[in-house]
Amino acid sequence: MSRTNFGAKPLMYPQPVLIIGTYDENGVPNAMNAAWGITTDFKEISISLSEHKTTDNLAKRGAFTVSMATEDQVVACDYVGIESGRKVPDKFEKAGFHATKSEFVDAPLIDELPLALECKVKSFTDGILVGEIVNVSADDSVITDGKVDMKKLRPIAFDPFNNAYVGIGEKVGNAFSDGAKLK
Repeated sequence: MSRTNFGAKPLMYPQPVLIIGTYDENGVPNAMNAAWGITTDFKEISISLSEHKTTDNLAKRGAFTVSMATEDQVVACDYVGIESGRKVPDKFEKAGFHATKSEFVDAPLIDELPLALECKVKSFTDGILVGEIVNVSADDSVITDGKVDMKKLRPIAFDPFNNAYVGIGEKVGNAFSDGAKLK
């Protein structure tokens, strides 16, 4: 097998496209796109962030939502990643997003993105935001038999090798089950 070296870069598949929702000190919703995030415990998410309007809001409100970007919202989700909330105060509105206040945390749910983690800030140190997941909510339109249906949700992933967004593919196996064949 021949290999190509890419150097020390954050190149890994899949990278979720996470849209972080916050309120500012005046209750105005803001959203930003973040790709470097992962659940790090049963009730915890960690996201790498530099300084943004979102980090200002996190310090003031202590809460945020993390929505999964979807195929039908690619343009809006990319926009909130390339536009600064410090420069464009109505960025959320310009993206075509509408907010509903979470009943669990002081942060907005984005109506156009049907799956969200509702979180309280545990810490934000050295550019790593750690949040306590206090609720996960999903719009009924993406639920089948009481569970989130990925085919209805249509989440996207970030392809860092090609600077592209890709849809999530078909089911290829059963977790915690298929490997039992080798026992």
